[in-house]
Amino acid sequence: MAKSSGKSVTRAIVLSALMGALLIISKQIMSGLPNIEPVSFLIILYSLEFPKETPAGIAVFVLMQGILYGFGIWWFMYLYIWFILMAVTFLFRKIDHILFWAVISGLYGLAFGGLCSLIYITKPSYALAWWLAGLPYDAVHGIGNFLIMLVLYRPIRKAIQTAKKYMYKNG
Repeated sequence: MAKSSGKSVTRAIVLSALMGALLIISKQIMSGLPNIEPVSFLIILYSLEFPKETPAGIAVFVLMQGILYGFGIWWFMYLYIWFILMAVTFLFRKIDHILFWAVISGLYGLAFGGLCSLIYITKPSYALAWWLAGLPYDAVHGIGNFLIMLVLYRPIRKAIQTAKKYMYKNG
């Protein structure tokens, strides 16, 4: 029993590290496109398929973003912004409809700046101005999220489910 338990703990640690690494790599690869990234897409899929490992995967991503880019005010936003997306996904986890997840991902991209502005809540006028100034970027983010989810949801989710079956079947 202990051997199996150790194996599952090891699997969870490795999976979380790989999830975090894929978030970092995928964001870096698409960094030339302003506000278009697969991070939201991947966090939604991770949350649907690996709900227990997703928080640690997000933590790896957030920590590495701080190491790569510095621990500025934006980094504190990352401490909650991705976990909110994970929680929203968890609330609707029973729904397996491509258009639903495309809309959720798109709306999340559109709301991203507003959610990030929560860090400035002690200065509401500053938070509002900061959010409104970023709305054009949030619109691009939302459209990018919507399209990425629309195109990749089904094939990538199926690939993850196939890999998951293989992973648990073969120890």
